[in-house]
Formats: sequence, structure tokens, C-alpha cells
Amino acid sequence: MILITGGAGFIGSNFVLEWVGQSDEPIVNIDKLTYAGNLQNLSLLERNTQHIFVCADICNSDEMSKIFAHHQPRAVIHMAAESHVDRSIHGPEDFIQTNITGTFRLLETARHYWRSLPEELRLAFRFLHVSTDEVFGTLSADESAFTEKHCFRPNSPYSASKAASDCLVRAYHHTYGLPTLTTHCSNNYGAYQFPEKLIPLMITNALSGKPLPVYGDGQQIRDWLYVNDHCSAIRCVLEKGRPGETYNIGGRNEKLNLEIVHTICDILQREHPVNYDYRNLITYVADRPGHDRRYAVDSHKIHHELGWEPAETFATGIGKTVQWYLQNQEWCRNVQSGEYRKWVETNYIGRI
Repeated sequence: MILITGGAGFIGSNFVLEWVGQSDEPIVNIDKLTYAGNLQNLSLLERNTQHIFVCADICNSDEMSKIFAHHQPRAVIHMAAESHVDRSIHGPEDFIQTNITGTFRLLETARHYWRSLPEELRLAFRFLHVSTDEVFGTLSADESAFTEKHCFRPNSPYSASKAASDCLVRAYHHTYGLPTLTTHCSNNYGAYQFPEKLIPLMITNALSGKPLPVYGDGQQIRDWLYVNDHCSAIRCVLEKGRPGETYNIGGRNEKLNLEIVHTICDILQREHPVNYDYRNLITYVADRPGHDRRYAVDSHKIHHELGWEPAETFATGIGKTVQWYLQNQEWCRNVQSGEYRKWVETNYIGRI
């Protein structure tokens, strides 16, 4: 049995669905069900006994200890995190609590559980921490992509909190011997992504005829990773990764933000034509504070050591993503609650 935290979120729910589809091994899914955690993402598993859902907070050490003792996982995949840069600017405390304190308490629980295991099980145990390329800071247009050896230079409360959690994971390996693994991924996209992030925000706004807010000049560059490719990389690292190591996971798809928006508009114009040009909805808004100009990760290590590479190009991945949102507009309406509308007003009103 394996245990995942944050398994009702975007990346987590995709991982759980793929795990159940490709393995007979049970998976325990711990999620606090904040605004971005959604059990509707896992409705296909409603009667599947292989998926065991537990609504719990990773900051609650007593609850975590009981869950570990009861389910006896052979591995932990730690995805639970506050992950939106803009939200971290408006309210950083939640990011400190979940990303730093939550990771610390989960590590402590895992450490005590791991030490109690028989030697054979202790040697096989793994704690895989899912992190982000944003811990490395920003790159200029002509700089080489981030490798695993780059220093951390976080520029937002979100990325600082993730860098701190990464350091805790490293320390627990080097101090206590806990067999940890850390991954740094580039920007994910795909099904079930909460529409505060760029790609689902553009799709859902366009379908509603609302403005498509583009920060600054739209020339920020990101490397885009299809979520199912990310899930396959995590499974690969869990199976083959060396304890104490970190692995970058990239999609090999560096794109300008404005290019992403244009691509979405053009796909929608073809697949869901309306009586207006989607590109005319593009609205430039004031840039966010401390906005990193470029992210890019060098994923040669995971390819050469573990044999992983992405299966999707950006063209195939974005096509599948737009189609999913077109076919699941009820899901979009359900997640765009009063909490979501309040957030949009907080973040975008006044920028235009």
C-alpha cells in the first residue's frame, strides 16, 4: 500500500486515477479538501475499494500517526501544498503553515513510523516529496535551464515555502537516514486543474466571453509539462530513484505566456466557434509583484539515470486539455464557487 497527500487536488487526483488504472496496489489518499481539493475529481473511484480516502490535515500529527499505524504504507508521495503564487502574495501565512509546518510534521510522522519497521521493510520504504522549479528563482532568456545543482533563489512566498520544505526533506535524509526523494517539476497543465492557473483560467473565461487577463507584456516564459507525463515521472522516481537524490521533471516545452493564450484561443475558435474572435478578449493587466521572467528545467538526469521522458508534445497535450474542459463544463461551473469568484475579484479587479 502507498500513501499520497493532496490526492484530491489537480496533480494528486490525476496521479490517483492513473495509479488505480495501472496497479492493483491500494492507495491511501489524504486531503484536507481546501478550495482546490475536490472529490468530484475522483468520482470514477467512488466504489473502488483500492482507493481509500481520508479527510485529514497533514499538520495534525496525531491524525497522521494513526493513519500510518493503521494503513502501514510502504511509500509516501507528498503532494499536499498551497501552490498558487498570487494567493501567496495576498496571504502568505497559509503557505508557511501547509508547506513548511505540514511537511515537517509529515516528515516526523514518517520518520518514527519508518524506524519502527522491520529491517526489510525499512530498507524498501520511500518518502517522495513533490516540489517545483520555482524554488530556483528566475532565468534570463539566454541562461541555461535549471539543473538539480542550482542554488535555491525563491522570489515569492510560495516558492520560498517550497524551498524551505525541500531543505527539511534533505535534512531528514542526511540527519536521520530517512530514504527521501525530491522532484522539481515545471508548470503542469491538464484535466482537473483549478481555474486560477493560466491555462484553465483562459479556457473557462473564453468560453464565458470574459476578459483573458495577461500579466504585463505576456512575455514570461515557462516550460509546460502535461500532468500525465508528470505522474509517470513520479512513478518512475518512486520505483527507480536513489534515496537522497533530487530529479528535475520538465516537458521540454518553453513557451511565452502570450503564445499559450493565443494557442488556446485558436483551438477554441476551431473546436468551439462563437460569434466573436476569442483573441479579442485578451486584456493586458498590471504585472504581479516579483513576477519571475523565465523558468526552465534540465531533465537530463531523470532521462539518463531512470529512463523517463515525456510522452506528450505541447501540441498534443494542449489539444487534449482544451477538449477536456469543453467536455466537462459542469465540473468547471461547480468549482467556480463563491470562494473562487471572491478570489478573482481580489486578484484581478484594479489591475485592468
